[in-house]
Amino acid sequence: MYWGYHLILDCKSGDLDKIKSGSNITAFVKALVPGIDMVAYGEPVVEHFATHIPEAAGYSLVQLIETSSITGHFVDLNGDCYIDIFSCKEFDIETAKGFVQEYFNPTQMRVTYLTRQA
Repeated sequence: MYWGYHLILDCKSGDLDKIKSGSNITAFVKALVPGIDMVAYGEPVVEHFATHIPEAAGYSLVQLIETSSITGHFVDLNGDCYIDIFSCKEFDIETAKGFVQEYFNPTQMRVTYLTRQA
């Protein structure tokens, strides 16, 4: 058994309307959490940042879960997004990827999966 399981998704050129929608990002994480058999701890934080820097502007997401966290960063300029799911409870990678595809429709998804143990 490992201490944690960490899925890192680097997603290219998602649907800009979806990437730039705080309500879509919120809907994504609210569907993802039960979809990968996790339990949310509180409400997600979804905030738009860096509006004064066009290359960096976009939403950031933080959702605490009982077994760790889900985070995401979404780039307004090009539709890229970066999503991390870290949990000490195992989860299905393909299911998680499916939610990302459904909610953001990236043209490419680079997947990194780590098992964590000190």
